[in-house]
Amino acid sequence: MSTDGLFDIDPGPGSDGAEDGPRPDAPLAARMRPRTLDEVVGQADLLKPGAPLRRLLDGGAAASVLLYGPPGTGKTTLARLMAGAAGGPGGTAPARHFVALSALSAGVKELRAVIEDARRRRDRSGTTTVLFIDEVHRFSRTQQDALLGAVEDRLVLLVAATTENPSFSVVSPLLSRSLVLQLQSLGEDDVRRLLRRAVTSERGLNGAVELAAEGEDALVRLSAGDGRRALTALEAAADGVLGAGGSVVDLAAVERAVTEVAVRYDRAGDQHYDVISAFIKSIRGSDPDAALHYLARMIVAGEDARFIARRLMVHASEDIGLADPTALPAATAAAQVVQLVGMPEARLALAQVTVHLATAPKSNAVITAIDAAMADVRSGKVGGVPAHLRDGHYAGAQKLGNAVGYRYPHSDPDGVLRQQYPPDDVVGTDYYTPSGRGFERTLAERLPKLRRVVRGTGD
Repeated sequence: MSTDGLFDIDPGPGSDGAEDGPRPDAPLAARMRPRTLDEVVGQADLLKPGAPLRRLLDGGAAASVLLYGPPGTGKTTLARLMAGAAGGPGGTAPARHFVALSALSAGVKELRAVIEDARRRRDRSGTTTVLFIDEVHRFSRTQQDALLGAVEDRLVLLVAATTENPSFSVVSPLLSRSLVLQLQSLGEDDVRRLLRRAVTSERGLNGAVELAAEGEDALVRLSAGDGRRALTALEAAADGVLGAGGSVVDLAAVERAVTEVAVRYDRAGDQHYDVISAFIKSIRGSDPDAALHYLARMIVAGEDARFIARRLMVHASEDIGLADPTALPAATAAAQVVQLVGMPEARLALAQVTVHLATAPKSNAVITAIDAAMADVRSGKVGGVPAHLRDGHYAGAQKLGNAVGYRYPHSDPDGVLRQQYPPDDVVGTDYYTPSGRGFERTLAERLPKLRRVVRGTGD
């Protein structure tokens, strides 16, 4: 059975079909979708002359690509423009046949039908098929594996779009057969260009409203680098203004139309790791405000509160340690609140300990000490436990010399006395060096005195 046209999307500019464009009542973001490469904003590095994506759009490249980036950065737009790209350098080869599938609805059966159709087109007319798969990260491993042969033989040129890092969501064989091109969130100037073009363009609002500076600033901020979100918010604000008989989209109009900006955050991918990394580094850097911001992003996005609590407990020892001995108990208490009370109330305990740790004196002396000690052990500096420290609670222990000569510190008026504790190989080695910040300032004064007494090196 022929599948001609079954999976086709609207042909792009320069293809063998007519470009009628979206309907007049289509969403503003759809009406303003770039029709030519010159209309594309952002992604300058990927679109500069000679870059792989530019060559693919010009028809001079024959590589499968994975377009990876946040929503609203132009992945689908670039795929549509590829529909009109000629099949060879200089635009002399026949136009490529363009097919689009959504990973939300397509399965292995649909993939095999597209591949079979691509084989017939190649054998019949030499036409190359470009297969665009949106949200490819939603494909199962079996579905992704079904593409391997066709991609490797270049039976199809795969253009796959994903908002999640392909390293986490795409199988390795498919990843190795494709160019991974990362799209960046649009910059403020890019979003402003989109908004201003939409206000004046005949395809957009056609000058029906005026965009005030403060309204534009609000839309740029709310977009978070997502062009589609910016245009959707602009359309909602403009509809409200026009419905009330006005003509200016100002800050108040934007606030009436948009109540909340969605948080971009994928709990299984790189944004998860980026945000938690920024959270911990903000605490380490003693910036409680930044730390609370990242905590809020995780909470609003639905991150597992237990994960946040575990990271706070680790951080309390790793970056604060004995500079504030209350840090670890505070983090542990917050974890207990998460476990016993749950969200949303536990957000208060998480926020409390976040501020506590961010404002606490910092020291990495504990982690430095244990890592140095472990490094010595791994290098072979272990030695035998001194005989006087060995277990003497069994018959015959004393005949072996175990526990003989051990001196009990509590018998000394000061509670500390001269005695060898480490193996011979590490006698005199200092692992723990207090930082001199917070409570460790006290330890920095006390520890040298203890070492002199214990090691017998002082008065």
